[in-house]
Amino acid sequence: MFRKILVANRGEIAVRVMRTCREMGVQTVAVYSDADRGALHVRTADEAVRVGAPPSAESYLRIDRVIAAAKATGAEAIHPGYGFLSERAAFVEACEQAGIVFIGPPAAAMDAMGEKTQARRRMIAAGVPVVPGMAEPEADIEKARAFAAQCGYPVMIKAAAGGGGKGMRRVDSEREFDAAFGGAQREAKNAFGDDRVYIEKFLEKPRHVEIQVFADGHGNCIHLFERECSVQRRHQKVIEETPSPIVDPEMRAKMGEVAVRAAKAVGYVGAGTCEFLVDAHMNFYFLEMNTRLQVEHPVTELRTGLDLVRWQLEVAAGGKLPLAQDEVPSNGHAIEARINAEDPANGFMPSPGKITYLRLPGGPGTRIDGGVYPGYTVPMTYDSMIAKLIVWAPSRDEAIDRLKRALSEFVVKGITTNIGYLKRILAHREFLSGDYDTTFLGRCAKDLEPVPNVELAKVALMASAIHQFQLDHKRSRQLAASAEGAREAHSRWAEVGRIHALGRSGGVR
Repeated sequence: MFRKILVANRGEIAVRVMRTCREMGVQTVAVYSDADRGALHVRTADEAVRVGAPPSAESYLRIDRVIAAAKATGAEAIHPGYGFLSERAAFVEACEQAGIVFIGPPAAAMDAMGEKTQARRRMIAAGVPVVPGMAEPEADIEKARAFAAQCGYPVMIKAAAGGGGKGMRRVDSEREFDAAFGGAQREAKNAFGDDRVYIEKFLEKPRHVEIQVFADGHGNCIHLFERECSVQRRHQKVIEETPSPIVDPEMRAKMGEVAVRAAKAVGYVGAGTCEFLVDAHMNFYFLEMNTRLQVEHPVTELRTGLDLVRWQLEVAAGGKLPLAQDEVPSNGHAIEARINAEDPANGFMPSPGKITYLRLPGGPGTRIDGGVYPGYTVPMTYDSMIAKLIVWAPSRDEAIDRLKRALSEFVVKGITTNIGYLKRILAHREFLSGDYDTTFLGRCAKDLEPVPNVELAKVALMASAIHQFQLDHKRSRQLAASAEGAREAHSRWAEVGRIHALGRSGGVR
């Protein structure tokens, strides 16, 4: 096993990786930008190295600086987390050239699956159904618009170099196309350093179901069941759960078999995720493969009782998968909710700032993967997610109740979060029924707005008035005390000065 690894990431995923490393006796090195000098992942690591200015292009995306940090600290391997350099084949090659182990798939497998249109071509050749769309990325907006018209609206514009909802736009008409195309290119460039995009047909009533796969370097590859990720807002996952409410054992076996076949076809090693769209008739189509650990991997860990980061390190160190397919445990139901520093009442605008108070939930079956602490200032520069709240329970209904309870205990002050929004999603009849799709949050936006509580508003107004009165009273007392002190000081100095001026030794009046 490695003696020391560098974690080329920030926030909750860096802390998550470091926790497993500590359990395994592996030392860790953090990298940080100027905006993250006081971040939790820097405090958690055994060592930390500054890699540049706040913009990710000047720090976390700088391959040369990350490699230099690893060499300077003697790190034997690099864990990329998710996002940033995690799906950049050039980074894998740079690690290899520097004699550092990359904890993830080989560059060739990443290239084959990381570039989304190439992955689509491979899946078509392997007989796997894919959503109708482009076979190559398209930079020419005229050609892209013509393809969209031929395909028929609505369509999806997607980043060719990465996933996670970045660089993705739904377009319902030609009138919206140009702005969406430019926006997707800019977002893809910022997230992945690559602005290439492609177009797919948008399926009606789609559900996003993904399969976690794991492979070692000895030819073994298995899947760790599915995750349901259809609760999305602007293509960003908000709540994930496993098992999926719609996947039965037969469908799970078929999707798992396709995912394993896809991974084997490119010589995959490590943790990866095959994403599928499921239509209203339970047909599933390959979307893409994410060649990294997913944000939502904890629900799989709670369902199976496995530590996927530990598996990543063991496989990268040359070990074999510890379980065969029929030995993978499956127990109960797990749900994850993403806690974001954003204001749902103000168009989900980011809400950076200092966290003045933080109370985390606990209790049975409750897990927090977080990257913040009381007194920490959430920067504007990066993703707004500050923590993930994950719960496990024997059944879906019990898991929902547990997540509701845990969210009610989650208190963050100083910034605005989406906790109230998450509570309303969990209480919505469509989510409770399990009969929802990726359009759920958009269609039900009105239902998910907060309901004004007149009584609470009165209490808040009174509390605000009392607080302001106390502040004013305290300030007036301080001003009075200062004025009195000033008068006394003035009198005594004046008295001494006049004594000296008059050359008298007695008192002066």
